[in-house]
Amino acid sequence: MQQQKIKISPAITAAFSIIMWYINIYMLNRTKRRQHISYSRLMVVLAFGMVIMFGLAWIQQLILSHINFGPVMLMVEVRGILINLVCYMFLTLLQNNYTGQQIQLELEKVKSDNLGAQYELLKQQINPHFLFNSLNTLKLMAETHDEETVDFIVKLSDFYRFTLESRKLDLISVQEEMKIVDAYLFLQKARFGEGIRFTNELGKEINTTLIPPFTLQLLVENCIKHNIVSQSKPLHIKIYSTDNQIVIENPIQRKMNTEDSLGVGLDNIKMRYKHLLEKDIVIHSNEQTFQIKLPLIHEYNHY
Repeated sequence: MQQQKIKISPAITAAFSIIMWYINIYMLNRTKRRQHISYSRLMVVLAFGMVIMFGLAWIQQLILSHINFGPVMLMVEVRGILINLVCYMFLTLLQNNYTGQQIQLELEKVKSDNLGAQYELLKQQINPHFLFNSLNTLKLMAETHDEETVDFIVKLSDFYRFTLESRKLDLISVQEEMKIVDAYLFLQKARFGEGIRFTNELGKEINTTLIPPFTLQLLVENCIKHNIVSQSKPLHIKIYSTDNQIVIENPIQRKMNTEDSLGVGLDNIKMRYKHLLEKDIVIHSNEQTFQIKLPLIHEYNHY
């Protein structure tokens, strides 16, 4: 009889261990990702384990009905609790390790995306097509002895100086951003003349807020790139603020063939607002008007 008891007791313990192993896996998978021990969940698992161990001990009592298990029942339950604790702690350790690795991978992805956005932004600012157009315009101005030739050279120099100074910054003031826009528009107006009309209605309080560098310049560039710009059909670009947002809008005068954007533009701006600030931009378009709304940034802890 003692030999029969020795054989059945380990079998019951093994069955309990397997059951609690899968129950713990199920409970861990049901909870949201976390990196600390949930004591409420631990209590539930332990209580559940005690009930299961009691049930298995009762089955053992039915099999060996001639043996009195009353005196050792407490020891059986303690053994069940210890097995349950080992399963829970081991699986929790594995889950925390896996969660930590996933968080690290996500952080690396965010860093990679941010670096990629900055790299694409830099490529956009030294766009050889834009530089070619600017130099070609400068050549024509020099040949015609245009009085604004010197100003054009100064603005072109300012634009690329802003590029070098701002590319390492996460955010700059709207006032600094508007200097970039003004320099860019001066260069474009030398090419298109009165075909571009720009209205800036931003107040002084908006100029002190923050914005990712070259955001407004990219949006103005998109307006010119994707719409007809001519003396007979001027493109009106307007910037103003409303409802705690900066709004840039233009009438839709879509070209038949738009210029290649090199994959940089709205996606670049969306990504920087999303990853850097966890904010979204709003894009509104109908048959007459295209409008972008940028959330105001009053402060930034890492700026």
